[in-house]
Amino acid sequence: MQRRGAGGEMDYDGHISRRGDSHLRGLLYEAATVLLTRTKSQRDLRRWGLQLRERLGFKRAAVAVARKLAVIMHSILVTGEPFKEKSAAA
Repeated sequence: MQRRGAGGEMDYDGHISRRGDSHLRGLLYEAATVLLTRTKSQRDLRRWGLQLRERLGFKRAAVAVARKLAVIMHSILVTGEPFKEKSAAA
């Protein structure tokens, strides 16, 4: 199922592929699970994930949070700049 945003910029199949390192994917999913279940802090990323959980269910929300964590880490590695929280859930 393909989806497109109102501006036409989004185009995806609605799933996360299983490409890449399976161990790293597992670790990212585990980190997202911990962030959503065991962390008490009210960070933007956790709030965003909990809102997703209400709409999509836990597993889909955890995959979305794991992907966002991967994007954040990749950005840190590429730019060399420290993470600024406000840009996490934008």
